[in-house]
Amino acid sequence: MGEVINLRRARKAKARVEAEHKAAANRVAFGRTRAEREAAAAETERRDKALDGAKREE
Repeated sequence: MGEVINLRRARKAKARVEAEHKAAANRVAFGRTRAEREAAAAETERRDKALDGAKREE
């Protein structure tokens, strides 16, 4: 016979794991300093300007 499990505990454990994954994703997305965010925005803007400057006129 299989092992008996408590469904309430299993459901709560699954919710904890999912919450931790969501928290980790949020730390990556929102856990940057202002300087890091500004540097990334400046780099994106620089790349966009370089790409626009290299376009051919039709």
